[in-house]
Amino acid sequence: MKDAYDFKRLHFPVKAWAKTIWCKEVPPSKSLLVWRLMQDKIPTDDKLMERGCSLPSICSLCHICSESTFHLFFECNFEVNLWRWLASILGKALHFQSLEDIWKFCDSSWTPQCKVAIKSTVINIMSVIWFARNNARFNNKPTHWKAAVNWIQSNVSLAGNKTSCCSYSSITDFIILKKFNVSIHPPKAPVIKEVIWHPPFGQWVKCNTDGAANNITASCGGIFRNCNSEFLCGFAENIGPNSAFIAELCGAMRAIEIAANHNRHNLWLESDSSLVVLAFKSHDLVSWSLSNRWFNCSRLLRNMNFVVSHIERGTNVLMDLLMLVLV
Repeated sequence: MKDAYDFKRLHFPVKAWAKTIWCKEVPPSKSLLVWRLMQDKIPTDDKLMERGCSLPSICSLCHICSESTFHLFFECNFEVNLWRWLASILGKALHFQSLEDIWKFCDSSWTPQCKVAIKSTVINIMSVIWFARNNARFNNKPTHWKAAVNWIQSNVSLAGNKTSCCSYSSITDFIILKKFNVSIHPPKAPVIKEVIWHPPFGQWVKCNTDGAANNITASCGGIFRNCNSEFLCGFAENIGPNSAFIAELCGAMRAIEIAANHNRHNLWLESDSSLVVLAFKSHDLVSWSLSNRWFNCSRLLRNMNFVVSHIERGTNVLMDLLMLVLV
């Protein structure tokens, strides 16, 4: 049904400004107003007259010119003061020949957090213009442009501080964000994790196991080493078409079977699969197809000192390389 609808519907060209208007940092009510403006659907006097309404027209903010969409948002003294205020913060002259020019300006080379603040400012400027126009026309309450600036700043500060976007090392963007009372969000520092393979204790042996699968087959393998990190033995086998988890479980069971056959009663099993480690605590994770073999391995462990632990994938790199060869 989705394909049929997509085939029948009218395909309009994608608007480059659509994703700029709709963002989680700006309330949808304000984005909706700007979307209607971009779609030429704001009911200004010139648009009402185009639809057949006969009415005298005058701008409710400047009381000088007739009201049109472009005049209301870009030419009236009220709006000119707001755009000049934004230009003074950005340190750039703003010249808009059309509505699309605004969004090209917003997509300039700002850092992500600064881009959110500037985009929020532009949307809030348009929103406060429409609010001031309606308040003057229908409630006879004029709005001073400086009061509008205070309202815009509070909304931009909220959006800039709320966003998860980061600001990089740009002094220009730093100054802009501080003028909007926005706290700088530095980039997240990389997490450094120490990954070291530790040998077993005294008379113990450690077996690192792994498993891997693709669309055709699955394999498992393991390497036994002693307390001196010396290689004792290893195994690698193909188990046919199966999932990666099944392959990981087969590797763990094969390690237990080999340890029991060689009378190694102190076994430390390491796996980079957290599910395999949990399977030794909750047998419900084991598939029914492996239940008999898993039960037999559990019986073998009763006569052994056994420890199972999870290991970071980076520490299990030797087994990862082996799996790349097998699968």
